[in-house]
Amino acid sequence: MKRIPVDDTLSVAAQPSPEDIAELGRGGVRLLINNRPDGEESGQPGSVAERAAAEAAGMAYLDLPVTGPTITEEAVARFAAALREAGGPVVAHCRSGTRSLTLWAIDAVRSGRLERGAVLDFGRERGIDLSGALRWLDAHPAP
Repeated sequence: MKRIPVDDTLSVAAQPSPEDIAELGRGGVRLLINNRPDGEESGQPGSVAERAAAEAAGMAYLDLPVTGPTITEEAVARFAAALREAGGPVVAHCRSGTRSLTLWAIDAVRSGRLERGAVLDFGRERGIDLSGALRWLDAHPAP
């Protein structure tokens, strides 16, 4: 499984297999965040199986399913809080890593850790299109 580093704590990834999840635990990952809705595509393990694999590997698990159109203020806040409280390395995943990085980028812009004008380049450097994060920020002015 290819992990894409985001910062000192977070990496994003595509869908991990149960074997990948076990390897993450052996590698010291403390929290696995699943940003995929169950049943998004065939062959996807699903949140129940992922939670069991993560817990068996000694990791905490957060099921936070989103799609581009369903990202909410609450989802952004829960994602950011989970990262702050993880106490170590975190891997967040969706189908490709885009939704997971989008959640991070929205919070990073709002908290001043990333300039809005740098979002696309930040994503491009990681092979991810973050134009959805900019559209979301345009549609959801900071509270």
